[in-house]
Amino acid sequence: MARQGMSRRTAIKGIGAVGTVAGSTAYGTKMAQGASGAAARAKPADYAEQIVRRVNETLLVDSHEHLPDESERLRGAVASREKSANDWSLILNHYLDSDLVSAGMSQKDYNAFFTTQMDPQAKWRLIAPFWPAVKNTGYGQAVTIALRELYGVDELSEKTVGRIAEAYRASLKPGLYRKVLCDVAKIDSCQVNAGSFHESDMPDLLLQDISIVGMHMGPSLNAYGKGIEVKELADWHKVIDAWFEKYAKYAVAVKSQAAYSRDLDYEDVKAEQAAWIFKRVIAKEPVSAEDQKKLQDHLFWYAVGKATEHDLPVKLHTGYYAGHNRMPLGRVAKNPASVCEVVRRAPATRFVLMHICWPFYEDMIALAKHYSNVILDMCWAWIMGPATSTEFLKHYLMSAPANKILTFGGDYRPVEPVVGHAAIARRGIARALAELVDEGWLTVDGALELVEPIMCGNGRRIFKLEEKKAACRTAPWV
Repeated sequence: MARQGMSRRTAIKGIGAVGTVAGSTAYGTKMAQGASGAAARAKPADYAEQIVRRVNETLLVDSHEHLPDESERLRGAVASREKSANDWSLILNHYLDSDLVSAGMSQKDYNAFFTTQMDPQAKWRLIAPFWPAVKNTGYGQAVTIALRELYGVDELSEKTVGRIAEAYRASLKPGLYRKVLCDVAKIDSCQVNAGSFHESDMPDLLLQDISIVGMHMGPSLNAYGKGIEVKELADWHKVIDAWFEKYAKYAVAVKSQAAYSRDLDYEDVKAEQAAWIFKRVIAKEPVSAEDQKKLQDHLFWYAVGKATEHDLPVKLHTGYYAGHNRMPLGRVAKNPASVCEVVRRAPATRFVLMHICWPFYEDMIALAKHYSNVILDMCWAWIMGPATSTEFLKHYLMSAPANKILTFGGDYRPVEPVVGHAAIARRGIARALAELVDEGWLTVDGALELVEPIMCGNGRRIFKLEEKKAACRTAPWV
């Protein structure tokens, strides 16, 4: 394709700072050739700005968070439960804390920073040696953006940490979540994974998943088995049935993060093969790893069957592990091949494969292209690898149907960094679309038409958000 004017690098640079509309950088006249082969002339200095503007104006459906209710956060219950100091350090206490450890922060200093109430300057001195090494990562940038957008502080430093601590304390009042999520981050709604199923007091904003990990891993009788005497496998089936009968109407999906502790190679194990194993497990008798897996496999498919019966998508964690110094990368790399067999076995079930299996995302694109029941979710991915996630979105849109991609989920426990993550996602989405136009793969109109579906429309449709919000507003616990 013949090009005129400036290079792609110069043109795309005009997208500008994270979360802002592109400035006045001049673009040369360009020819953007669409997929149909027809050429469309973009106005100088125009198309990237149009895309950024459209992206910044469009709400994001947030497909994955771990947010507690605002009331819990404000009364300090979250900090108490997690044994964290209820101060500004809480904003750094999810994901960025792992980068600090990876950069060399000692366990002693880590504990002091996150769990001890102390002078802001003293806390700053604990992380100051490592801040230059982590502030450039996606985790670090999400926090930096949040501090700027919420507190008006451009940079965490010795000079600003006192202002940050004061602004944090002042922000802890009713309305915090709607300000952060709706007003600043422009979030349509959040889907929260907070245990088995959380009866949220903000049900129209914090929609909930049913967690099935405790249904098939363990299983967790204490978390799920109240009210039904469990002596055998058929009783546990009744427990699972009861949870779906009670909450499927209000839940947006079910979720399992079992990939943190096992392969995703779930075999079709019949009830009669698993019944005796279940009895041994609840009796706390020894069970081999092979038999334990058979029980897990059976219960996984039982829970997935109930989700399918109630038309709930099944979210599966894939890829990178949260935390530090414990990830078996060989097993993580197997996730795409293992989950391929899962989706093949259950064509009637819609599977949402979370985190794009970062950093093994190319294989996941192949799954979404090939299997009609596969949806890929970019939740968490933007802050793990902002640049690679931009490339992923480009590759995905050129390879697989655009109605099967979800482009944002903050995946945070503290609400504040969601602002930074959303800004990073918006920048990546805009950059990916603008680069596809510049490279001739999309027309300007084609890029603009993709913004609403991939940011919001797909999520609303896949999870039936309007229906679920309406149901939650009249839920018995509200």
